[in-house]
Amino acid sequence: MSAVARRSAETDGVSPGAGPAPNEAVEAILAAARRRAGENGTPYAGSLTPAETWQAFSSGAALLVDVRTAEERRFVGQVPGTRHVAWMTGTSMTRNPRFVRELEALAGKSAVLLLLCRSGKRSAAAAEAATRAGFSQVFNVLEGFEGDLDERQQRGHHNGWRRHGLPWTQD
Repeated sequence: MSAVARRSAETDGVSPGAGPAPNEAVEAILAAARRRAGENGTPYAGSLTPAETWQAFSSGAALLVDVRTAEERRFVGQVPGTRHVAWMTGTSMTRNPRFVRELEALAGKSAVLLLLCRSGKRSAAAAEAATRAGFSQVFNVLEGFEGDLDERQQRGHHNGWRRHGLPWTQD
């Protein structure tokens, strides 16, 4: 068992994406995210921190969808058990014209979907597009997988999924 898998098992004892229906703690997290979205005028259901995302995902209450490119997932790393639907593709970062169709094939429009990208910006745009397409419970993961740029214009030192020590693997 890899160190990441061991840490994941020790952290929560639950397999990602598996488990019971939403519990009260997860419902409270989603309700708070919805309230913040309403207050801020966010055009999708809301935003969660990486820790809140892990709690919702690992409880089985939500699907975590990585919207980064296949190359980013492979070479930078990924969260175990996530689904992949690229918002943009290739080195030219061209918007994926099949994004909504691929998301529809993955989950119903009322499913709780948590979208993750590198820094939280592409996933916010993807969440907005999914909401316009009729998905009612799409949330953005704040900070993304690698986090915001620091003063040296580097990611991974300030915040983000990896910086918080949440489970991830790399090919």
